[in-house]
Amino acid sequence: MTEQKKAIPKIASAGKMKEIMKDYFLSIDEDGKTGRRKVAWCTSVGPAELLQGMGFSVWYPENHGAMLGSTRMASDLIPAANAIGYSPDICSYLTSDIGSYLSKQTPLTKAYGMEAPPKPDVLVFNTNQCRDVKDWFSWYGREFNVPVLGVYTHRNIGEIKDYNLKDIASQIEDLIPALEEVSGEKFDIDRFKDAVKFSRQCSELWEQCLGITREVPAPWTFFDHTIHMGPAVVLRGTEAAVDYYNTLLAELKQRVTDKTEAVPGENIRVYWEGMPVWGKVRVLSDLFTSLKTAIVASTYCNSWVYTQLDEKDPFISMARAYTELFIVRDEEYKEKYIADICERFGVQGIVFHDAKTCPNNSNNRYSLPERMKDKHNISTLTINGDLNDLRLFSEQQSITNIEAFIEQLEEQA
Repeated sequence: MTEQKKAIPKIASAGKMKEIMKDYFLSIDEDGKTGRRKVAWCTSVGPAELLQGMGFSVWYPENHGAMLGSTRMASDLIPAANAIGYSPDICSYLTSDIGSYLSKQTPLTKAYGMEAPPKPDVLVFNTNQCRDVKDWFSWYGREFNVPVLGVYTHRNIGEIKDYNLKDIASQIEDLIPALEEVSGEKFDIDRFKDAVKFSRQCSELWEQCLGITREVPAPWTFFDHTIHMGPAVVLRGTEAAVDYYNTLLAELKQRVTDKTEAVPGENIRVYWEGMPVWGKVRVLSDLFTSLKTAIVASTYCNSWVYTQLDEKDPFISMARAYTELFIVRDEEYKEKYIADICERFGVQGIVFHDAKTCPNNSNNRYSLPERMKDKHNISTLTINGDLNDLRLFSEQQSITNIEAFIEQLEEQA
């Protein structure tokens, strides 16, 4: 007889998440069309709390980039951006998003009936991720003839100094006059503090949700995290996100009580370092499940944990949250950070994703995998690919390498 696969219970909270994400997209589409609220484009780790607190409707192009990747539209749209001078070697979020605009094609149409992303009244970036976000937003600033404002973050930081925080805090505060001019409203410190408070509460709940994968068996995995992080990305600073993660956290705790296995027969626990391969999330999820391997933690999904935020000191706490971010830190910090998580989550191996067009989120290039193995006795595997451009990802080669890696981990167990 053929062995029947054990059904994996779906996360029921996904239904609520789809509702609030739909509400977000339809609301910002209406804002963009009617001018009901001014629209600010913001990088994913930009000063969203300030924008929320000043009454803007906030759009995140990187979220649109992830949608282009997960729907596998990106590879077909990237050449349109290449044709106007953007190299195929730079951020494929940037090139797929600009390619989407130039080609007038977007997954938003099928998902929400939107013709295109909302037109910006202002674009606000933070270079804590990379320089590409400035170039990305500058292109749209020229295209729409609207202001482009930015925060320039210190990079490759070990110990964070007071001068780092004061500099970033002052840059955030300096955005206010220009944003007032765009919005037509005076800055309201109490409304801003509310946004900071909701963002911190969202972060605390999201951190708890991610932390539940310390349980054995894990009640959910990295592949679930990449879906349910949506509200933490586009709705942080709002009460809706806080409400959602309260619901999700309660369900995850019940899954722990019920011993619900995200991976039936879980045998191996792995850390994912780097960006998702958006167009192959389902393929990779099915592969690791078939190998009885749970990916229990990642650098990527932890990037939306900003528990440092404090409405009592909003500017400095925002500066701290956006400067203590993993991507901003030096190699010594990154090594310790990953080693600590691997120990706490019972990780036996690390999969590094070397994303061709995203060097800032590819942490395998300066001997970190070798240090994790030699100093911390954690086996590693590097797979080559990209976040959006599937032409750079060899599916069969990756599957073969992952299967061999998990077999190696099983032999070591």
